[in-house]
Amino acid sequence: MNSNVIEMKKDENTGAGSKEVLTINIAGQKFGVPVLEVEDVLGPQKVTKIPLAPPEVAGSLNLRGRIVTAIDVRCSLGMERREIADKQMSVVVEHKDELYSLVIDSVGDVLNLKDSDFEKNPATLDALWRDISVGIYRLEDELLVILDIPKLICAVNT
Repeated sequence: MNSNVIEMKKDENTGAGSKEVLTINIAGQKFGVPVLEVEDVLGPQKVTKIPLAPPEVAGSLNLRGRIVTAIDVRCSLGMERREIADKQMSVVVEHKDELYSLVIDSVGDVLNLKDSDFEKNPATLDALWRDISVGIYRLEDELLVILDIPKLICAVNT
C-alpha cells in the first residue's frame, strides 16, 4: 500500500473527499493512523524483550499464533519511554506481509476528515516527526499528525 494513501470517500452532497483516521495518543500528543492500515487494537500485552534489538523495538508478542514485532512509538518519536507498561495499548498494522504492534499510550476516536483540511508538514514540526508523517490536520484545539506507517516501520528497521 502506498504510504500516502488514506481511505478516500466522496461526500455525496459536496463532492469533497474525506479520509478516515484512528486517533492515538502518545505523551499528550494526538496522532492519526489511516483506518485502512489498522489490523487490530489491543490492550496491554506481554511483550518479550529481544536481545540486541534497536531501542525502538520493545520486543515481540504472540498474536493468535503469529509473532509480532512490538515498536515503541514513543521511542521512535524521540520521547521518553512510558513508565507503567500495563496502561499501554497497541495498534496492529501490516507492512510487507509482517504484522507490527505499535505500542502507544491510548486509542482515541475514528475521525472522518475533509481532504481540504489536510496540510503538508509545517517547517516547525520536529524533523524526526516530519520524516515519519505525511501531514497534519488542525483540529479545534490541537494538531493531529498523520503517521506514515511504512516510513515509521522502515525507520526502525534501518
